[in-house]
Amino acid sequence: MGQASHHPDAPTLGLMARAAFTALPLAALLAVLSLLLHTALPLAGSLDWVPALGIRLAWRIDGLAALMLLMVTGVGTAVFVYAGGYMAGDPGQRRLYVLLTLFMLAMIGCVTADDLFSLFLFWEATSVLSFLLVGFDHTQTGSRKSAQQALLVTGTGGLALLAGLILLSQAVGTTSIGTLVERLPATPASPVLTAGVLLVLAGAFTKSAQFPFHFWLPNAMAAPTPVSAYLHSATMVKLGVYLMARLDAGLDTWPMWQVLLQGAGSITAAWAMVLALRERDLKRILAWSTVATLGTLVALVGMPGEGAAVAVGALLLAHALYKAPLFFVAGNIDHATGTRLIDRLGHLRRAMPWTALCAALAGMSMAGIPLSFGYVVKALIANAKATGDVLPFVPLANTVFSAIAVAVAGVAAVRVFWHEASERPPDTGLDTSPDAPGRLDGGPALVLPPLALALCGVVLGLFPMWAQPMLQAAGVAMTPGDEPVLAQLAEVLGPELSSFAVTFGLGATVFLLWEPLHRVVAAGSTRLAVFGFAAHYERSLGWIPRIAAVTTRTLQHGRSPGYMFLAATAAVVAVGPPLLASLPAQSWPAWSAPSVGVSGAVLLMTLGCLAAASLRQRLVLLLGTGLVGYGSAVLFLFAGAPDVAFTQVVVETVFVIVVAAVLLALQRQGKADSVAEPAWRPLALVLSLTFATVLTALMLLTVATPFDDTVSRWFGAESVPAAHGRNVVNVILVDFRALDTLGEITVVMLSLLAAIPLLRASRSSREPGDTP
Repeated sequence: MGQASHHPDAPTLGLMARAAFTALPLAALLAVLSLLLHTALPLAGSLDWVPALGIRLAWRIDGLAALMLLMVTGVGTAVFVYAGGYMAGDPGQRRLYVLLTLFMLAMIGCVTADDLFSLFLFWEATSVLSFLLVGFDHTQTGSRKSAQQALLVTGTGGLALLAGLILLSQAVGTTSIGTLVERLPATPASPVLTAGVLLVLAGAFTKSAQFPFHFWLPNAMAAPTPVSAYLHSATMVKLGVYLMARLDAGLDTWPMWQVLLQGAGSITAAWAMVLALRERDLKRILAWSTVATLGTLVALVGMPGEGAAVAVGALLLAHALYKAPLFFVAGNIDHATGTRLIDRLGHLRRAMPWTALCAALAGMSMAGIPLSFGYVVKALIANAKATGDVLPFVPLANTVFSAIAVAVAGVAAVRVFWHEASERPPDTGLDTSPDAPGRLDGGPALVLPPLALALCGVVLGLFPMWAQPMLQAAGVAMTPGDEPVLAQLAEVLGPELSSFAVTFGLGATVFLLWEPLHRVVAAGSTRLAVFGFAAHYERSLGWIPRIAAVTTRTLQHGRSPGYMFLAATAAVVAVGPPLLASLPAQSWPAWSAPSVGVSGAVLLMTLGCLAAASLRQRLVLLLGTGLVGYGSAVLFLFAGAPDVAFTQVVVETVFVIVVAAVLLALQRQGKADSVAEPAWRPLALVLSLTFATVLTALMLLTVATPFDDTVSRWFGAESVPAAHGRNVVNVILVDFRALDTLGEITVVMLSLLAAIPLLRASRSSREPGDTP
């Protein structure tokens, strides 16, 4: 069930070691708070990374980035403290701390990056680290499969994201995220820009578990509770939402952007909340509600207007403040009772009073009860729907989400602590009855983190004006312009009371009818599972080895002519059609008679090719094809590359010697002496002529292109001042291209060393009457 394993005799971290690990997120949190209180945003800077491609390690901290940093470091500090108690005695505690630290740094890099490709670098780091964290208990098959699924889904989305970022940078002409967002509204629509946006959305949807990629996140609950509380409430799963919110200022007016985000987000929010009804595991119930919240966030990003931007920032913060404590609550229950099945849990309020208090405070915010920050968020969402241009089904999806969220909060905060268990819990040796004399809350490390986060949600609910500047700064970052008009939080709280009453009534009804609804949804989802995307994912995994086996048998047949046929065909297909399409606009080079040396080289290579096509005896065939190599050496010599010609001669000579020695040995053993392939193959002849035609046309068009002498002039100008030599060719060989020259020398020496033992073996095996 994800409970930490305890080994009394296993090496574990001491208090000082845990404090040292916790000091990093705490220091980062204090730095972020100082930044918010004493520094004017935005802050920006950069370092050159790949100047030739215009790629920089650039960073920018504005209101949205600061809000994400606050969640990453604030919830991170709570998670690090909680992990010290939850993983006490576990031999993997140090590994968990190291992975969480690296993950936090990757998240900080993601939300502060102001370059598309540096953002992608950190994005992929979070995917790899989440794979290691979800599969933390790698001895369990379920953990390994869940980690594999998370990596495959998010990793595939990452490849789509990379392609989308490349297309976006080409369409807009920059890799800077800030500049890209500024230019997007004035950039004319084009297929490249549209494809780039769609691919970026695919990457963001997989990361934030949007329909149809929603199935991976609940399965990731195989991770230990500290991992679930960190990755799936405040950090990784919100990266997709963050990226969409970051680009929203430039794409807010696109109808496609609004329809896709509102549509996918609304479907995800409603469907995930319905799927929460079929679960019995408390942690998976909370996971489905996380998927639904992410869907609501995506739908809000797709809504135009400043009100939606404020609601996005508020929901990002509120969800972190109530979902992380609820995951901690589920972990405490699992830690104490050995189960998370809600049927086996009941009347835990006396045995776990502090955990019950944390659940109640966090549940209030999740249900949107007045005087909680969740109520403020629901008011902002209602205001955004009223003032923005939304699709007709968005309000219905939000109603389903809000009502079932009340029911889920009731399950987590009321049912397991105040109601009777419907099943007899397993015998764990722990007394969880209402009159239990002991306390199962655990130490302060298991209670203080959820209590602190839940209290923050209550405080912001009582004093919403404290959150106003932070949410306004985040809203400014998500909307075009410098000074958007953002509504005061106090102005939208009053009208929400009537809507809250309706939503709370619906949620209470769902909570009371949880069991019959569970049976209906479970039966329906079982029947629909065969059509679900999770089933398609499983089937695709089964097809991978089958396709690999067929492909291997087809392509890896061990016959060299077949390999050459595939290579030549691929080259013709890849180069031929584009070349043919560009021929009308191309100019051919002027004819000039070749020199005697070039003509002789071509003649040698032609004779070698004819020998390869006509000769059947292996040794004679080898000697004939050697003419191609020697002809190439002559061509290099007259083309002004004597070093390459020398290397070619040496390598060709050694090759002929080595292969001839092998063929002679086979001949003495009575092995086949002639080539088994047929002498006449029309298909091979046609393919060879086609390949030769395509290659010749490509070379002629390349020669016709005006020569760019920039590199030549640079070598000529830098030969004396940079390398202190007047012979430019020698300077290039021994200075500017020294590694390449060293590689050529190495090839020559290795060829010589390879030939010496073969020559000695051939000489020693010669019998006394053999003809030399």
